[in-house]
Amino acid sequence: MENPNYTSSIKTNLDLATCFQRTNQVQNWWTENLEGKTSDLGAEFSVRFADVHYSKQRIVEFVPNSKVVWLVINSNLNWLQKKEEWTGTKVCFEFSAKDKHSIINITHIGLSPEVECYENCIKGWDYFIGQSLKKLLTEGKGAPDKKLIG
Repeated sequence: MENPNYTSSIKTNLDLATCFQRTNQVQNWWTENLEGKTSDLGAEFSVRFADVHYSKQRIVEFVPNSKVVWLVINSNLNWLQKKEEWTGTKVCFEFSAKDKHSIINITHIGLSPEVECYENCIKGWDYFIGQSLKKLLTEGKGAPDKKLIG
């Protein structure tokens, strides 16, 4: 296997700046249960999905219209044996243009077939990246996990 990490890509007619801006509006495509900032180098944000997933990310690379990398600095996936499995992994978004299209390549470095959550986590990413983020880019409105009440 050439790249064992989770990868996905999105091709859109939007310009790079708009793609970059919308991708960094994480609460509009991943989850509304987000605290912190998602668009500055060194910023940290945390996300929750009910009581099954918590993770805290630090933005370790932020190159406008080109690249964003999140380092997962803390995680608790309570449905796993190794609950902190995401800690130390990186989520990388790389932006490029080709033939009047913008392309976003996404890689979750460390999310590979050897880890316990792989099958379930790729289903989640396939939805949030392949459907929700793509919908935000193409239609202007994503389908993030909804805000917890209470």
